[in-house]
Amino acid sequence: MNNLLVTGYRAHELGIFGQKHKGIPYIRKAIESKLIPLLEEGLEWVITPGQYGVDLWACESVIALKSDYPHLKLSILTAFEGQEEKWSEDKQEYYRGILKNVDYYGTVSKQPYSGPWQFTARDDLLLRKTDGIILVYDEDAGDASPRFMKEKALRKSREDGYLYLSVSSEDIQNAANEELADMGDGFGEADNYGDKGPDWNEEI
Repeated sequence: MNNLLVTGYRAHELGIFGQKHKGIPYIRKAIESKLIPLLEEGLEWVITPGQYGVDLWACESVIALKSDYPHLKLSILTAFEGQEEKWSEDKQEYYRGILKNVDYYGTVSKQPYSGPWQFTARDDLLLRKTDGIILVYDEDAGDASPRFMKEKALRKSREDGYLYLSVSSEDIQNAANEELADMGDGFGEADNYGDKGPDWNEEI
């Protein structure tokens, strides 16, 4: 596999409105657990649409993984020009920091937002340009924007073997529990902290 798409929820769909939310590291860890086996098999490019949420947290993960996998490259391919212009200043600053570390940045539509067709064109191009997807989406948690990408990716999987990997709420909760267990190794039995562990989506 050469090219992988990583996308999923926008931050507000998870009730996350800032970079200090304690669930973000667990989301990243769950994504990385899916990424690393593919990197070991030779994955070269990770591509995201660059929206505020899972897309950019995945970018953070890729940037961090580059130290162990120097062949890994990162691309952001947005639907239209200036997608970040209406974001808050702190989010724009965060976005600019990530852009400094991408290997390729592009836009599908070379104009500002003009309609939903731009998102459709972006998604279709992303699916054509990649060999598989990691989608952070849990249908059982309720309907949300990644549903449309899931439908397209599964159809492509049936038609031509496109790789479909999902990250569910359970996967993220398991990542949180694993971190708690790692902490427990330093203090005694992990179950001293309780059976379930931290709730990854509980606000600070």
